[in-house]
Amino acid sequence: MRKATTLALLATGLVALGCGAGSTDDTTSSGKADSISSEADAGGAKGDDKPAKVAKIGQPARDGKFEFTVKSSKCGVAKIGTDMLGAKAQGQFCLVTVNVKNIGKESQMFDGSSQKAYAANGTEYSADSGAAIYANKNAETFLNDINPGNQVTGVVVFDIPKNVKLAKLELHDSPFSGGVTVSLA
Repeated sequence: MRKATTLALLATGLVALGCGAGSTDDTTSSGKADSISSEADAGGAKGDDKPAKVAKIGQPARDGKFEFTVKSSKCGVAKIGTDMLGAKAQGQFCLVTVNVKNIGKESQMFDGSSQKAYAANGTEYSADSGAAIYANKNAETFLNDINPGNQVTGVVVFDIPKNVKLAKLELHDSPFSGGVTVSLA
C-alpha cells in the first residue's frame, strides 16, 4: 500500500513538472516554431502562412527563450574522451558545437538530450547525453540553467551510422517546444 501511494505521488509530481517545462515568454509564444536566420527576417508577421526560414551554421535561430547559433559540426569521430574514461561510437559521433543564449526574462534549463538531428532522408537521431559528458568539460549541455542574458557554448553529440550524413538539426528550448531548424548542408 505504501509503495502504491509513493508511486502515485511521484508520478503526479513528474506530470506537474512536465506541464511547466514547455512554458515560453509572451514575446515568442506561438503555435509555430520561431526562427530568425538574419536580422532582415525580424520584420515578418507571426501569422504568415510562409514556412519559417531555416537558419544555417553561424546564423542565430530562436525557439522559446533560447537563441541558438550552431558554430560547427564534425562527424566521423570514433571515440570521445581518454583511454581510461570515454565513450566509443556505435557508428560515428557527430559533434555539434552550439552557442545557447537565454533571451527570456527568467532562468531556463538547457538540455542537450532535447535536441534532434536528421539525415537527408528524414531519419531522426537523438542526442547521446552519455557521450556528451566526455565532449564537454563543464557539462554545458547537461541540464544547464542559463540566466537571462547569459549564454553557454557546448557540444551536443549524436551517434549515427557510419554511412550517414546529417542534413539538419532541430533545436529546442525545452522537451515540449516546437523547435527551430538549422541546416548543416
